[in-house]
Amino acid sequence: MAVNPVPWRRERPRHFSGVPAWSMPATGYREEHIPASLFGSVDRAWAMDGGDGTGVRVCVLDSGVAAGHPLVGPVDRAWQVRTEPGRVPRVLECAPADTAGHGTACAGIIRELAPGAAISSLRVLEDGRSGSAAALIAGLAFAIEQDFDIINMSLSTARLEFRGRLAELCDRAYFRRTTLVVAAHNLPIESFPWNFASVISVASHAEPDPLRYYYNAAPPVEFCARGVRVPVASPGGGVTRNTGNSFAAPHITGIAARVLSRHPWLTPFQLKSVLLHCADNVTIEGDEGGFLVTRTT
Repeated sequence: MAVNPVPWRRERPRHFSGVPAWSMPATGYREEHIPASLFGSVDRAWAMDGGDGTGVRVCVLDSGVAAGHPLVGPVDRAWQVRTEPGRVPRVLECAPADTAGHGTACAGIIRELAPGAAISSLRVLEDGRSGSAAALIAGLAFAIEQDFDIINMSLSTARLEFRGRLAELCDRAYFRRTTLVVAAHNLPIESFPWNFASVISVASHAEPDPLRYYYNAAPPVEFCARGVRVPVASPGGGVTRNTGNSFAAPHITGIAARVLSRHPWLTPFQLKSVLLHCADNVTIEGDEGGFLVTRTT
């Protein structure tokens, strides 16, 4: 009789579940219940109750962040990567502004979930919408050296020649206790760094609850958060609805900031484990007082 393998031993699907990633169904991972027995006492109350992001420093590596937007509020620090022909990219301080709105949209989601977090901006997209891999690497290297607790990256590069350098930087962040939360690409192409083991990778689901997220037992994408028709900050102080894995990642960033504000000693490895145990499709099994207790978050 054939035995169904556990999820992480199954043959990898060509496409992971998540919208808008490759137009796959938006059901997320609700139906795939995952047992976890290592930390029966870790639940959402332990992880997040009373946590609002206070004391946690978050960097949005993106198109910039517009300070003062009603959904964003103050921006702690702001930099931009300047690239010039024949010169090494430089990171310079700048006004907290955003010509495209993408970074501001991400920052607004983080602020909603973790209102006490200190949010900084690092613009790596040259025209607000696209940029070079060199600028991305320069910005990421700088942000890591600033010792942020979390760096949100709703962007990636498909340039294979930069894979090694990005992997080195992601490992450096991991060992410096900086957590990288990275959106998976929306198209079926290989890109980096979302598929590195040292980061927290995020795709989308279509449910409206900003705190609902799922764990995927068959990575490289690990978590699935709200990313469809999300109300986000738009240029000029308004609000619009956007769809994309770009907007799923800051949901996990905001949740992670709440956890870290309660438990600042967590390493990136431990934080990822806590997020796993608090996911909406993970069942916790433990032995309490001699009885087997099953708790679904």
